[in-house]
Amino acid sequence: MIAEDAWGKRWSNCAHPLSHEFMRVATEKESLVVLAADEPSVGDILRLIESVGDSVCALKTHVDMVQGFNTEDWSMVVDSARSKNMLLFEDRKFADIGKVTKTQMGGLYDIRSWADLVTSHSISGPDIVDGIAAGWEDVERIGGVLLLAQMSSSNNLLDEGYTDETIRIGSASPHVVGYIGNGSSASDLKSLRSKVGEGKMIWSPGVSLDASEGSLGQRYGNPADAVLAGSDAVIVGSGIYRSEDPSASAKRYAAASWGALLER
Repeated sequence: MIAEDAWGKRWSNCAHPLSHEFMRVATEKESLVVLAADEPSVGDILRLIESVGDSVCALKTHVDMVQGFNTEDWSMVVDSARSKNMLLFEDRKFADIGKVTKTQMGGLYDIRSWADLVTSHSISGPDIVDGIAAGWEDVERIGGVLLLAQMSSSNNLLDEGYTDETIRIGSASPHVVGYIGNGSSASDLKSLRSKVGEGKMIWSPGVSLDASEGSLGQRYGNPADAVLAGSDAVIVGSGIYRSEDPSASAKRYAAASWGALLER
């Protein structure tokens, strides 16, 4: 199957090149899985990539959680993910003014040099997206921003008004690939999709094939339900890397998410 057939209106309406890159990889792997590699060391992340990379479309990182970070070791993570045809997605959740955010794209972690995608809040206004894009422009790379329109944690403060304003900011920017939606609630995702339309992607954390409630207020929904409700990627962490067989678990999530896309 070719990507255009699998994705339909999403393919024809999403303009950002990284949207199409993700859809191509997803079609090739028959998976909508984004791996949240919340492991403490480079070695742990490398082992995880090797184990599950064939079933995963993007590697989501929190680079500032990596113990003993250094650029030489991190380059091994980048190279390994690239070798498995995975996009690199730094879940930085930027939240400052544009000028500061541009500087944060560089710095110790030099996110601009390796990340294809980053997350951002919209609390500081639209200049934050321009600041992120300016960071990539400084190193002559093209990247994409996913704005947090919803969250899957209990009692978060992203109310409907905030979501609507986030969508407005994203709709006006060519740098915004899409939005983060609440994967623990199919109804929330359906509402978000109705507001977003077909021209931007929705990626969803808070999904699990096995759990309904996690620790520290994390909630979960079924990944297939999330895709049927309008999500284009399911972000999975502990459901894969804490399982007895991460490779088999990744394949289960891939099958569930891809089957739901074809049904949709």
